[in-house]
Amino acid sequence: MAIPTNIKTLLSGEVVEWARIEFKETWDAAASLKTICAFANDLDNWGGGYIVIGVEENNGRPVYPLMGVSTDKLDAYQKSIYAKCKLIRPAYSPIIGVETYQDKQFIVIWCPGGDNRPYSSPKTMARDNKERIHYIRKASNTVEPSDDEEKDLFNLANRVPFDDRVNHQAEISDLNITIIQNYLKEVKSSLYEKAKTGDFVEVCSDMNIISNLPEYVKPKNVGLMFFSMEPDKFFPYTQIDVVQFPDGLGGNDIIENTFKGPIHQQLRDALQFIKNTIITEKIVKHPDRAEADRFFNYPYAAIEEALSNAVYHRAYDVREPIEVRVEHDRIEIVSFPGPDRSVTQEGLKNYRVSNRRYRNRRIGDFLKELHLTEGRNTGFKKILNALEANGSPKPEFETDDDHSYFISRLFVHEGFLREETKRSQKGAEKEPKKGAERKRDILNQLEENSTMTQTGLMEVLGLTRKQIQKAIKELQEEGLLVREGSNRNGRWIVKK
Repeated sequence: MAIPTNIKTLLSGEVVEWARIEFKETWDAAASLKTICAFANDLDNWGGGYIVIGVEENNGRPVYPLMGVSTDKLDAYQKSIYAKCKLIRPAYSPIIGVETYQDKQFIVIWCPGGDNRPYSSPKTMARDNKERIHYIRKASNTVEPSDDEEKDLFNLANRVPFDDRVNHQAEISDLNITIIQNYLKEVKSSLYEKAKTGDFVEVCSDMNIISNLPEYVKPKNVGLMFFSMEPDKFFPYTQIDVVQFPDGLGGNDIIENTFKGPIHQQLRDALQFIKNTIITEKIVKHPDRAEADRFFNYPYAAIEEALSNAVYHRAYDVREPIEVRVEHDRIEIVSFPGPDRSVTQEGLKNYRVSNRRYRNRRIGDFLKELHLTEGRNTGFKKILNALEANGSPKPEFETDDDHSYFISRLFVHEGFLREETKRSQKGAEKEPKKGAERKRDILNQLEENSTMTQTGLMEVLGLTRKQIQKAIKELQEEGLLVREGSNRNGRWIVKK
């Protein structure tokens, strides 16, 4: 990565504020390392700053004629800078470049605000020094923070979310004005008229989708996700895969559809596809009453919320797509990674989840503007309400101990189960098996096939899902049946 501006621009003070520039006659590790640390902390969100070596200063302004750095010191200074920066915690590396101006050479150290703030630097270069300070900038000075300032640093400058980071590999030309205009028009923004005739950079700046440095105009990740034609160019596998398994996961027949483009558009396209090809309504007429029963295999509102949540909460620096797996008896929406550590397995089982922090606040803000999600921990409630209104089974939400993935599992309405299953269920209703007989049959089946699903047991034994679940619960309580592994990839162990 190169220095985003040149030495002439820095010396003028017209583009980069003087408070963001520090001039040094020579490389002084003890003083300069503190300044690098302070710029990295960027308490006031200035965008970091620059250290220019080879310039004498007076009251923060360069003194002419310029000194420069002698050629024989250039290499030694740069090696020392890299070595000393390793003392900053957590790890931080500024960008170092050599600039030539007025036939003299200068070392420019660019220190953008870091992604893992707060940073600390040793108080002294002494070998026995163990004290570390979270240095900050005050006007043109590098200082130790007061107690209140240090608290602000921890509260306000913690890890910059991935969606709000500047993307150094992209250019502002990667943002598409047409997509931006369509978005602003849809959300009825006052910026829409400006976007049609005004300065493109100003519009992007007003939307906070580019860096705020006048000398370094680059898109932020959230801007590329929503307003680039090909976000997967910058974030590989930013896509939604809808995969249908008509014959089950082990079958040979697989139908796959992939949706790419701006993330709000791929979300809408995937939802429209599911609505048109997957969701089906059934009408059941009754001879004894005029009103028929109407229900869907899956309520659209539940799928919409589950998939929107996946787009909202996935990690876009993880090279895994969102996958919607459609089997004959369920839909699973899989995303990576899982929820934050405040979400527990017990909470997921009881549908009581309250995120303490959000992975993608900026993405959430845009999705809310487009009415594609509500946020504020309303997702589970919306899904549950939609399923209940449709008469569908309750969902399952799953993650692992490492929170490496998250699955939203929606089960098909029992009215859509295969006809043979329904017939066997009817037979079972006419001649109901006793509880002990049911449990014995379940144990026999699971002993033969430890990975058999509830749906498989329903089909083989002619029982309802509730009957299966009740019997399994009782067998677990009796110590006769143990689950090993996750609901998705685990197996049953029958105890004798």
